[in-house]
Amino acid sequence: MSKLNVNIDHVATLRQQRLGLYPSVLEAAKVVVASGADGITMHLREDRRHVQDRDVFEVSRKVRTKLNLEMAVYPEIIGIALKVKPEWSTLVPEKRQELTTEGGLDCVKGALKVGRAVEKLKKAGIIVSLFIDPDLKQVRQAKFLGADLIELHTGTYADAKTKAAEDREFFKLRDAAGFASTLKLGINAGHGLNYFNMARMREIKEIEEFSIGHSIISRAVFAGLERAVKEMLKLTR
Repeated sequence: MSKLNVNIDHVATLRQQRLGLYPSVLEAAKVVVASGADGITMHLREDRRHVQDRDVFEVSRKVRTKLNLEMAVYPEIIGIALKVKPEWSTLVPEKRQELTTEGGLDCVKGALKVGRAVEKLKKAGIIVSLFIDPDLKQVRQAKFLGADLIELHTGTYADAKTKAAEDREFFKLRDAAGFASTLKLGINAGHGLNYFNMARMREIKEIEEFSIGHSIISRAVFAGLERAVKEMLKLTR
């Protein structure tokens, strides 16, 4: 049975449209946890386009659940993580012009920088995950750099326009998860997963936890956040 970690970034996105106080990210986190989710994900971007520093500190202090803090390998953000000390952090690539994360972290080319970040976070007692494409070289390098977990980027699978393309990406994810399991890495997955493409992902038994945000928050507009979370829980479990 896979777990569900809910990304609440887009609650902050809506709030930041008016630079106001609502909708409350803290309240969203409380509803998500009360609805049965296994944890919360927040991505603190360098440009602070949605989640703000205060959101991270508030949720970490006031919501009793696992917090996964997503971040690029920026010294300032890593410094905040060292103060917050979330249960785990996920290192991701980040570009200012992107609407959302466009692919996995290249921890082969960026080995030195990523490795230093992994070491700092782990020394502080934070579990470290690397958000990577389902590429066996990236999986092997994540293990070499000392990561505890990987989060497989499922965006290409989710965006597939044909059955053949979906199959191709699904098999990459399946093979990467299988390989990571032999290396004793924890395995999560996320990006672009929704109420229609989740069912097949459950076939990859090695995946321990799914990180899903945009589709849940979008569903919540019509059904309410509690119901949206519970409907996704049925699919992940």
